[in-house]
Amino acid sequence: MRLSVAIAALATLITPVLGVGEWGQCGGINYTGSKTCDSGLVCVYINDWYYQCQKGATTSSSTRATSTSSTRSSSSTSRSSSSTSRSSSSSSSTPSSSSGSCSNRTKFKYFGVNESSAEFGQTKWPGVLGTDYTWPSPSSVDYFMGKGMNTFRIAFLMERMSPISTGLTGSFDSTYLNGLKTIVNYITNKGGYAILDPHNFARYNNAIITPSQFQTWWKNMASEFSSNANVIFDLNNEPHDMSASDAAALMQAGINGVRASGAKQLILVEGTSWSGAWTWVSSGNGDAFKSITDPVNNFAIEMHQYLDSDGSGTSATCVSSTIGVERLTAATNWLKANNLKGFLGEIGAGSNDACIAAVKGALCHLQQQGGTWIGALWWAAGPWWGDYFQSIEPPSGAAIPRILPEALLPYL
Repeated sequence: MRLSVAIAALATLITPVLGVGEWGQCGGINYTGSKTCDSGLVCVYINDWYYQCQKGATTSSSTRATSTSSTRSSSSTSRSSSSTSRSSSSSSSTPSSSSGSCSNRTKFKYFGVNESSAEFGQTKWPGVLGTDYTWPSPSSVDYFMGKGMNTFRIAFLMERMSPISTGLTGSFDSTYLNGLKTIVNYITNKGGYAILDPHNFARYNNAIITPSQFQTWWKNMASEFSSNANVIFDLNNEPHDMSASDAAALMQAGINGVRASGAKQLILVEGTSWSGAWTWVSSGNGDAFKSITDPVNNFAIEMHQYLDSDGSGTSATCVSSTIGVERLTAATNWLKANNLKGFLGEIGAGSNDACIAAVKGALCHLQQQGGTWIGALWWAAGPWWGDYFQSIEPPSGAAIPRILPEALLPYL
């Protein structure tokens, strides 16, 4: 997350002396809890919304890039202001129920969770495995596949994959690449789908990526996975603060790069304004992405949607029990009008009655569109999320007791 800059966790682990325990939150935009870690721990920057107390980290790792936080903060304001117009468009949607059964539905081909951890420590390049970042746990994959889920979006950083010293067109870091391949192969060898998610917001080394660099990078990356039919290429997570036409041009370059490698697998493209479903049309993505082409015609539009007041996914309070349907309707209508497929790459909310009804309504709406939406993923699993309210990491993530059985598993 998301919104990710690996999304914000709002919960904290607070000791009787008001210190924050290991893996607890100690800072971030809108965070109001304790910023003092227990003895022996350091408050480490994970993303603009989330700092975490960790062992063995240096104090310098808690310093974040101010340019990213300012754009994220201003973006939430525009998201909030767009909620009224987005909600008003819901009258043309297929009726969806936020409670009870969901009739006339087409099951998702791809349904699962985001696995967020290898993109942690976003200002620490290359970072230290086990200190600044880690890879998803195979036991987490086993857990969700045992429940019937089949798709896992693996977030990672381009700066770790392509070291700054050699740039986007240079060779990959072999250790980091092997880490990615290890978890990808674990998933796909069990029959699941692994989505490669460079979680970079259309930036590399704090600058917007150029289409030519992006095309080369994706040609090289796709070549590493072209023989694995169960790998999906998510070109880049949540572009923002760039025009929709520039985002579309970047995604087209990524498609061209993947296909130049000979890879034929599914590609997911994302738009500007954090690829939000509720702002897909109003942000300009609707016009800019009509002309996206793929020589093998195997791509889908990836959108993200959170259900709190500003659509950031930082509050466990949902606007209403019907906000899920309301925020997806215009995007659904756009997909149908343009004969395109959609993929909800991130959805998240709190574990309460209103949010559960809203998530159920959203997923039911997606499945009632005759196959227009091909997949959906919860944000997020991952071993370092602590008590973050959207964590679905087994066995005890906050979303495990209610979200999983009540809002997700009924849509398998």
